[in-house]
Amino acid sequence: MSTVPRPAPVAGGRAPRLSRATAFWLLGIVQLTFMAASSAPSPLYSEYARRWGLSATALTVVFAVYALALLVSLLVVGSLSDHLGRRPVLAVALVGEAVAMAVMLTAGGVGQLIVGRIIQGLATGATTGAISAGLIDLQHPGSKLGALLNSAGTAGGMAVGALAGGVLTQFAPSPHIVIFALLTAAAALLGAAVLLVPETSPMRPGTRASLQPRVSVPHADRKVFLIAVPPFIASWAIGGLYFSLGSSLTVDILHTDNHLVAGLVVALLPGAAALACVVLRGMAPLPMMLLGSVSLVVGTLMTLPALLMPSTALLLAATVVAGVGFGTAFFGAFRMLAQTAAHEKRAQLFSAVYVVCYLANSVPAIVAGLIIPSTGLRDTAIGYVSAVTALALLSIPFGLDALRRTKNAAGLQPVAVPAPGDATAPAASAAATPSTPR
Repeated sequence: MSTVPRPAPVAGGRAPRLSRATAFWLLGIVQLTFMAASSAPSPLYSEYARRWGLSATALTVVFAVYALALLVSLLVVGSLSDHLGRRPVLAVALVGEAVAMAVMLTAGGVGQLIVGRIIQGLATGATTGAISAGLIDLQHPGSKLGALLNSAGTAGGMAVGALAGGVLTQFAPSPHIVIFALLTAAAALLGAAVLLVPETSPMRPGTRASLQPRVSVPHADRKVFLIAVPPFIASWAIGGLYFSLGSSLTVDILHTDNHLVAGLVVALLPGAAALACVVLRGMAPLPMMLLGSVSLVVGTLMTLPALLMPSTALLLAATVVAGVGFGTAFFGAFRMLAQTAAHEKRAQLFSAVYVVCYLANSVPAIVAGLIIPSTGLRDTAIGYVSAVTALALLSIPFGLDALRRTKNAAGLQPVAVPAPGDATAPAASAAATPSTPR
């Protein structure tokens, strides 16, 4: 069985100052910070709309340029940390994140807001593959904690950012200043801290070739990747609705201008997702993915009457159920891929995963923004939710077929040759140790 690589020495021959366990949790904090920064502006959107006279279409543009910039970054530099190292890629990206937060801190109109979101998207895209791969690199062999943080950390960070944004927008005298000042400082401090992280990248040659924009899934991972694509799309598409139009829904459909309620509506989806990932982390990946798809269907179906009545309580309940589906569908699918990912191609594979996820996150939101002027916000949201329901339903037969085939072949094991990184792998379970990275 392959082993987790030991860190390379830093410049000057000095050993890294951070232990592998400390570095692991630092990367988790970096991920949480990036994700919190991505959702923190969501409760502010209705305030921006009031202040600057923005339409719902303009708000979806502000949301979508972030996701599209992130996609560009993933396509160009998503696997760069496999060649140059996790540490330098993360450090540069955190500097970019600090710049983005500073631009949004001083934004006086929608143009500056869009520029800040583009820079933020580029920085986040550069870190996505590096953080995902770094967490798997640094976790204890046989642990599934890296995959858990990749999923629960992503969703949990979004929940923290949205809820904090709602609280500050409702109660702080200058909420945009407080939010973005805190995030600027956090990004700058973390940019210095990651320089102490031990390097775990395989440093493969071919840096220049890796910059060619392309999405590439390693051949050995393609079958599992195709099984994972439908739940990836369905789960992240519902996220796009909440993060782009959640605050507008609370104002225009639920008839409340309370920013805390808007933040709660947005935060409940990723918050429930993160909690579900933690509670159900012992479930095998493929059954977890199927459970998530079913929960996503139930949650989105509950959303339809909540929007038609309308009912704040029912919408919050539907959001929780959909959030459980969001988290478990993504976590189960991600864990399947974490089992198969070869160490030297982890950033490449995980970057491809997030290309799919952010396309699903952004493209439907853009389409929704374009048709809102002609169909109205409520009808657009109902159509959006209906489409997500259909996507979630589509993922169920694919998952059931894969479950049947893998049960016959390997006793519910979705891959034949698991790699270190998940405690559900047979080779790891015999020597399993506590889920503490080192």
